[in-house]
Amino acid sequence: MKVGVLALQGDVREHFSALIACGVYPTTIRRPTELDAVEALVIPGGESTTISQLAKSFDLFQPIRDRISNGMPVYGSCAGMILLADHILDAKADQESFGGLDITVRRNAFGRQVDSFESDIAFNDGTVTPLRAVFIRAPWVEKIGSGIEILAEVDAHPVAVRSKSVLATSFHPELTGDHRIHRYFIEEVARTALQHVQ
Repeated sequence: MKVGVLALQGDVREHFSALIACGVYPTTIRRPTELDAVEALVIPGGESTTISQLAKSFDLFQPIRDRISNGMPVYGSCAGMILLADHILDAKADQESFGGLDITVRRNAFGRQVDSFESDIAFNDGTVTPLRAVFIRAPWVEKIGSGIEILAEVDAHPVAVRSKSVLATSFHPELTGDHRIHRYFIEEVARTALQHVQ
């Protein structure tokens, strides 16, 4: 499977390492031609407004939006979740998202940088082992639309959700040694979506 990591800003290297640990050798995505060459995409954590603006500067914003709407498998962590949400609360007036998930997210819902924390959470992937989650200025999901499956919650707020071909977490699994989220994206989300296309 050809997987790209959007490499405009954020923790790109950490996602690379997690994907490689899962047996996938990703490529960086900074140009539309590079996006054309991959079957799935990872949008890293970082600053959602900056990533959105840089995507427009690199002529990537609309191509990414189009590929997602056409069913390309995509996973976003933290800022990536914000960029995949159809609706954003507490966003800057001109902030746009790629869309793809019928959810409403609240930016910085858990607080500022000093409020960052780690927690063991239950992740609905069929296992009982808790998942270590790192929350850094993280969003949470305030409203769920149609076709959205909740995979994890903290204090009754969804922090991991998926649709058929889109996965998003408000936390940063790439910052831990646990690669279950990336493996879940590859095996359960991306491979399943791509098989239905073929």
